[in-house]
Amino acid sequence: MLPEHYTITPDEMTEILDRLKPHLPPYLKEIGRGPYGGLVVEFEPFTGREAEPVRPSTRYDDRLRYVPEADDEAEHLLREKAARVLDRLFEQAGENWRDAAYVADLRRIVQDAPARWAAYRREAEALDTAYAYLRTPKAAAEWPSAVSRLIDAQSRAGAAAAAFDERGQQIADAHDRHVYADLGRQAALTAAGYPEAAEWHIADASSYGRRQYMDWETHPPLTEQIRRQVEQQDTHLAKVRRLTGTN
Repeated sequence: MLPEHYTITPDEMTEILDRLKPHLPPYLKEIGRGPYGGLVVEFEPFTGREAEPVRPSTRYDDRLRYVPEADDEAEHLLREKAARVLDRLFEQAGENWRDAAYVADLRRIVQDAPARWAAYRREAEALDTAYAYLRTPKAAAEWPSAVSRLIDAQSRAGAAAAAFDERGQQIADAHDRHVYADLGRQAALTAAGYPEAAEWHIADASSYGRRQYMDWETHPPLTEQIRRQVEQQDTHLAKVRRLTGTN
């Protein structure tokens, strides 16, 4: 058994790589000892659509299969080191592939999310403007029309929020599917070609499609945020009617 900290000499690495040749993947570009004795591995870029890298078995390879230490200590150690090299190679390949698969999934999913986000931002700003107008003296002269425009703005903002949430849910689901990738969420979206996604409102995947949200939940989907905003606006307008007698 290898100790926790072990070294592979240049001669050992040459022998190990010779023995590993039948088991090395076609996407491997380079493998060898690093400047400080570590392992340097380089692969062809993954698309994320390939099959996930799987370490091949060397159980039946006469030059790599297990040899008890009691039978031949030097050969035992060499084969253990070879197994560690193969393990590390496929661990790194798996990490690279998982990142590529994450990015590829996002590229497939995002589609028109930038346009949907832009539409939501326009309608959300229009809603804020329509509501703010009701507080101006000018609104008193056309109160029913101003309130009607607010209602229209509420409807458009809600529809735009729902349209973006449709994409947001798909993106959130992708984040959950690729939770074991090394890339963070924003880094993956940036790698997929969407650095502007840092501004997007993506809730947790479990938050989408629910019928009810608790008041203390501070990061619900956009549709719930707009619903809360509309509810606050309607409550305020109802109080204005009650206190002023405005119909």
